[in-house]
Amino acid sequence: MKKEIKESPIIFSGDMINAILTGKKTQTRRVIKNPLCPYGEKGDRMWVRESCYIHNHPNEREPNGTVYYVADIGLGKGGKATPSIYMPRWASRINLEINGVFVERLKNISTTDAIAEGILEWKGNVNIITQNIDGTIPITQFHLLWDSINEKRGFGWDSNPLVWVIEFKVINIKGR
Repeated sequence: MKKEIKESPIIFSGDMINAILTGKKTQTRRVIKNPLCPYGEKGDRMWVRESCYIHNHPNEREPNGTVYYVADIGLGKGGKATPSIYMPRWASRINLEINGVFVERLKNISTTDAIAEGILEWKGNVNIITQNIDGTIPITQFHLLWDSINEKRGFGWDSNPLVWVIEFKVINIKGR
């Protein structure tokens, strides 16, 4: 019997959207809150939610507006942005397919995996050009990025939570 493909939304920040668009982000880590991965399993799909501006529509639920993405044009340049959590399905431009899902402790991330997380695209308070020969800089950058998103929620790097590691590939991007 053919498996039914599940489709779930997933939120990414602007920097991570850009890393996906350039093909540099192929993994994401999410804190485990339930025994089943809420994004699915191998072969399932995820549609990306990102902050955007939706113009020329009477109702955000109807696919008849023009969408501008904050990752492309920045904040404040298109009026009041729709936060990623409220992005309607029809406005999503990026669809991903899950290649694999596994569980690990956050701090077990390898340099290769930190790079697959798109970390060299992150422009936080870290010099993204310098990389030590031993490869520690991508992991340090990932640590800082992780804490900027998760520490105030109680899942900082030092707590070393169990995470879902979701490997994915882009299956299509609207407009490309």
